[in-house]
Amino acid sequence: MVKVFGHLSPDTDATCSAIVWAWYLNEHTAHEATPFVLGELNSETSFVLNRFGFSVPELLVELAAKDEVIIVDTNNPQELPTNINEANILQIIDHHKLVGGLTTDSPIDITIRPLACTATIQYDLMMQAGVTIPANIAGLMMSAILSDTLGFRSPTTTPHDKDVVEKLAMIAGTDHLAYAEEMFAAKSDVSGFTDSGLIKLDSKKFEVGDKNFRVSVIETTTPATILARQAGIIEAIKACVTEEGDIDDVLFFIVDILNEEATVLTYSDLTKQVISSSFEVEVTTDTEVLPGIVSRKKQIVPALKL
Repeated sequence: MVKVFGHLSPDTDATCSAIVWAWYLNEHTAHEATPFVLGELNSETSFVLNRFGFSVPELLVELAAKDEVIIVDTNNPQELPTNINEANILQIIDHHKLVGGLTTDSPIDITIRPLACTATIQYDLMMQAGVTIPANIAGLMMSAILSDTLGFRSPTTTPHDKDVVEKLAMIAGTDHLAYAEEMFAAKSDVSGFTDSGLIKLDSKKFEVGDKNFRVSVIETTTPATILARQAGIIEAIKACVTEEGDIDDVLFFIVDILNEEATVLTYSDLTKQVISSSFEVEVTTDTEVLPGIVSRKKQIVPALKL
């Protein structure tokens, strides 16, 4: 049995792409596959699965040596189980930059393309294979692309991503623009998450100069509800830094989907320094608004410097 999964802190693309590719393997290849997730789902992803009639994939608690796996939506070993290189990796489907660090005993099938979403790549691969996509699978793929592109607002969006969404929306029988607003409303409901849960809900670790940061992003249509919890989030950040031990600080970005801007918490001297240097702003308070910044992959991480 092939285990299909994406990255830690699973988002809609990682979760849906795992389900989609497990379906494809089971229905159109000789492989038997099961999708997994590597953490708790956010409210948007839960909404999407419920909308199209899918159960939450099983949590991958343990990966055994030589387990057959397919990785979607990442190629970064820091975002995968610690023993990932002991597994038998069969395939990688991703849209992020090549990080390095994964090793295999034999050649594997790797597809990495400069598109906004893994689901867009999966659509192309299935079209090449002559696959007919059913409505519920099309709904998951459409949702993943809308999520990763913030409804086409993100600079990562390509014309091909838009074209694929329109085709999938027809199959799913969904008005994709109206549906995107429903998704973002669901994403904005974070009442069920603790302050520490918010930090790791959509979070990845990066080196910046000689420092290590956890870069956390909350995408929302109601940023005021997150900012109202600022004091608690800052205390949770301090606890996270102490508990994890391998990070120097947390950069916490609140992305306002509708106004296309990000507010970052600059509560410490280190966060003030990195935001000031990275975005050429004078940081004097405990928050900084960054107009036009919505994408961690394309706008935030590439800009980070000390």
